[in-house]
Amino acid sequence: MDKVLKSISYIFHPVIMPLLGVIFYFSKSPRFIPEEIVQAKLVSLFILTVLLPILLFFLLKILGRVKSLHLETTKERIFPLLLNCIITFLVIKRIFTPSQVIELYYFFVGILISNMVCLILAIFKFKASIHMIGISGLLMFFIILSIHFSININGTLALMVILIGAIATSRLHLKAHNYIELILGFFIGVIPQIILVSYWL
Repeated sequence: MDKVLKSISYIFHPVIMPLLGVIFYFSKSPRFIPEEIVQAKLVSLFILTVLLPILLFFLLKILGRVKSLHLETTKERIFPLLLNCIITFLVIKRIFTPSQVIELYYFFVGILISNMVCLILAIFKFKASIHMIGISGLLMFFIILSIHFSININGTLALMVILIGAIATSRLHLKAHNYIELILGFFIGVIPQIILVSYWL
């Protein structure tokens, strides 16, 4: 059980959540989008939001700015969160502009706001669960998309709720967060997506 709970934190790492949201969007959107455009955007997004953060993490580790992938202290979180804000801004400016895919544009604006809030909290030495921010923001985006496209994804939403519970249990088991930090992370992920929905729904 210990290994299972540890693996959950790695498998469902926040770095993959934006990519999962985009894959889900393209798989459910009724709009016609040429396959070559979808592939180009997915590859670009994978490079920016998965490969680049991994490379930057190892660079920060070499420089002594971080010690582990879990960013256990608030001081360790500042540089990765700042870099993630910059990467998310690049995604908004270069990959998903409002004139191209408005739903994904505001999805990433919500991610940027969540990252900035988490960064500000880290500066003031308070930890919010980045894992919970990632999964809860993704859940809310899925819920909004199901309403927007009038599609039934109850099975997916049920699975997401189970994943939230599993991730929260994992973070508590690893003593990475307490209940307050998990709950705060949940709302930091959810609220920006709810606020921004009025701009595109």
